[in-house]
Amino acid sequence: MKYVSTRGAEAQGVSSAYAIKTGLASDGGLYMPESIPEIGLDFIKELAGLTYPERAAKILSLFLTDYTYEELLEDAKGAYAEDKFTPSPAPVSSLGGGRYMLELWHGPTCAFKDMALQIMPRLFSRALRKCDESREALILVATSGDTGKAALEGYRDVPGTKIKVFYPIDGVSRVQKLQMQTQEGNNVSVSGIVGNFDDAQTGVKTIFSDSDFSKELSDGGVFLSSANSINWGRLVPQIVYYISAYCDMYKNGIIELGERIDVCVPTGNFGNIFAGFIAKLMGVRIGKLVCASNMNNVLTDFIRTGEYNKNRDFHPTISPSMDILISSNLERLLYVLLGKEKTAEYMKKLSDEGRYQLTADELSKVQEHFVGYFTDEDMCKATVARVYKETNSLIDTHTAVAVNAAERYADDYKAESKMLVVSTASPYKFAADVLLSLKGTKPSDDLMALEELNKYTSVDIPAPLAKVLTKKAVHTEIIERTEMKNAVKGFALK
Repeated sequence: MKYVSTRGAEAQGVSSAYAIKTGLASDGGLYMPESIPEIGLDFIKELAGLTYPERAAKILSLFLTDYTYEELLEDAKGAYAEDKFTPSPAPVSSLGGGRYMLELWHGPTCAFKDMALQIMPRLFSRALRKCDESREALILVATSGDTGKAALEGYRDVPGTKIKVFYPIDGVSRVQKLQMQTQEGNNVSVSGIVGNFDDAQTGVKTIFSDSDFSKELSDGGVFLSSANSINWGRLVPQIVYYISAYCDMYKNGIIELGERIDVCVPTGNFGNIFAGFIAKLMGVRIGKLVCASNMNNVLTDFIRTGEYNKNRDFHPTISPSMDILISSNLERLLYVLLGKEKTAEYMKKLSDEGRYQLTADELSKVQEHFVGYFTDEDMCKATVARVYKETNSLIDTHTAVAVNAAERYADDYKAESKMLVVSTASPYKFAADVLLSLKGTKPSDDLMALEELNKYTSVDIPAPLAKVLTKKAVHTEIIERTEMKNAVKGFALK
C-alpha cells in the first residue's frame, strides 16, 4: 500500500512508514492511501470473536503493509493493555431508544485521543527504523485540549524523539491545562500561547512549511513530525474503533450482521468523523454520518451549503476541544470525493481568501454521506442534564453536543436505523461545566468541581484525573504566537 499527497505531490507513492515518519507531504498536503481496502461481512464476523488488540492488528495490517502483522499485534497489545484502558478500550453502552454510545475515554488521559496516541508512538518508532532515520524526531503538536496531553503521555521518553506542545491559554479547561502542565518526561515541553486553537494550529503549520527552518534543524540533527490527526499514523488507529464497535453491536445482539447503523460524531478538526467515513468505505454498514458541531459551526454550514468559510466570529464554548474554525482533515474528504486537483484548488482558496465554495454536484457527493448539525450552549447543558436524569449516564459537554445532534437528526429524517453516538471524553475532564449543566451553578474553582461532581453523582473520578490534582505544574511558559518558532528551536537544539 503506497501513500500519496491530497494535493498531488509524491505521485509515485511512499511507504506507510515514510508517511508516518514525515507527517505532511512535501506540498503541504495530507497523506492518503492510494486505495481503500475493502472488507466483507465474513471479515467482520471473524473480528467479532477477537480481542481489541487483535482486531486492531488485523485492520491496521490492511493499511500499513510495510509493517508485519506480528509487529502490529505487539504494538496493539502494548498500547491497549488492561492496565492502560479500564474496563476496556472502546466499550459500547446503551442510551435507550435505539441509541448507543461508543465510549472512547477509558485510557490514561481520559479522552478519545488515547485510542490513537497510545499506539502511534510505537508505529512511529518502527517507522524511524524502517526508514533508516538517524536524526532525532521532534513531534510538534497544536492542541485544543485533549491531543496535547495524550501525545505527551504517548511520546514520553520514547527513544529518538522529543515532543513540543502548544495550547491556547484560554481555550482549554482547567483540568486539561493542568494535565499538560504536570506532564512528566525528559523529552517533553509545553507552552501556552496567547490566542485560540486556530492560532496554534496555523503557527505549527507555518513552522512545518518553513524549508529554511527545517534545514537549520536538520543540520542540528533534528527533523519535524506531527502527532496531530494530519499524520496518517494518528488517523488510521481511529478507523479501528468504528469497525470494532460494529463488531461489538453484532456480537452482543444489538444488530444483525449486515444491518445498517447511523453514527454521530462530535468533531471540530474532522479527523474523528473522517475515520468513520473510511470505515464506511471499507464496507462497514454505516448509513449517515452525523457531523455534530458546537457554536463554531463552520462544518455544519459546509455540509449544508457547500461553503467553507473560516472568516467568522470565534466562539469560546463549554465544549472547547471543538472550538475550531480550520478543520484540517476536511482536506482528506475533498481528496476522496473530488480528487487531488480540486483539493489543491480549494486549499489554495482557503489559504488566500479564507473560503471556498463547492459546486452543486460536489455538494451532493458530500451530502450522500454526511448530515451536519450544531448544538448551542443552552442545548448542550440541557442535554447533559436530561441524559443524566433519564438514563443515569453522566456525559461530558462534547458528547452532549453529539447526543443532541443525533436526536434532532432522528426527528428530522424519521431515521429508523440504530444510532451510535461517539463519546469523546470523561465528564470529569469538564467537570465544572457538567456541574453547571446539572445544577445551574458553577464552582468558583474548576478543580474543586471534580470532587463536587463526584459528591453530586457518586460517579467515580477516573484515577488518572484524580492523580493530576496532587501534582505540581512544571510547564508554565506562556508566549505570543509570534514566538513559537523560537520556542521550537530552543527546545529542539538544546
